[in-house]
Amino acid sequence: MAQIDGLTLPDFIGIGPARTGTTWLHEVLAPHVCLPHRLKETGFFNRNYSNGIQWYARQFKRCSGNRPVAEICPYFAAPNAPQRIAQHMPGAKIICTLRVPVDRAYSYWRLMRRYVWTRLDFEQALDHHRQPADANRYAHHLSRWFNQFGRERVLVTLYDDLRTDPQGFLDPITDFIGIARIDLARVNVSDDGRNSAERAPRNRKLAQNARHVLFWLEKRRASSVIDLLDKAGVWRFSFEGGEPYAPLAPDVDARVRARFRPEIEALEQLIGRDLSLWKDSHTGNTLTANPSQSSL
Repeated sequence: MAQIDGLTLPDFIGIGPARTGTTWLHEVLAPHVCLPHRLKETGFFNRNYSNGIQWYARQFKRCSGNRPVAEICPYFAAPNAPQRIAQHMPGAKIICTLRVPVDRAYSYWRLMRRYVWTRLDFEQALDHHRQPADANRYAHHLSRWFNQFGRERVLVTLYDDLRTDPQGFLDPITDFIGIARIDLARVNVSDDGRNSAERAPRNRKLAQNARHVLFWLEKRRASSVIDLLDKAGVWRFSFEGGEPYAPLAPDVDARVRARFRPEIEALEQLIGRDLSLWKDSHTGNTLTANPSQSSL
């Protein structure tokens, strides 16, 4: 547990980016590390930085003992996050998970449609909204984290490995943060379904109103109310019920892969790993091939 200037602050942060297994990692690590109390993502180092470091430390005020303190929040592409984290937690370790860019962007677009943040189709959204495409600039953003923290304190993992070998994906993470390895055969990781976005909303106005209520409750840390409404099926009814999302058409898949190919090749050089499968179009979409993991 890190004590910095009398404040309890994280020993490590999982920085995402979004739609790369952050929910899965949060649930697996939760019994073994100390996470923010009743708040999954504080958003402190991007949208809530004006609240001050004392506010951030209060999110961990219940942490005690020898468990590492942690946050898992998608700061990966946030412009000021590396410098801010280094300023307040110079010894922090960083974990990021990278995913096939077309799949990650398509998953994020579906989330945008779920919460009625856009009416645009997938390719139009890539052109007109920053969020789906900017976090796919993996080499660009990863270089910022390397430069700020050094490669030895930034663990880069791949979503491909989570899909094919979850235990092999998890073991380097637990080794990196200094806790005992977790036997996934003994872990029941739930999928709450709120972020799976397998279908379009049945009604845009209903989804928009539900989003306002959900985010209002989240700001007030009313997790018990959120969970109760989830168990009652309110969120699924409000955010889904429309047409199911189809796999990307082969021509769209090919164009988006070509769009991100230079960044993928730069990433290959940066981390020394062959990412040929990320660059080449294939039959079907890995996101929709395994819908049970689409909320990751």
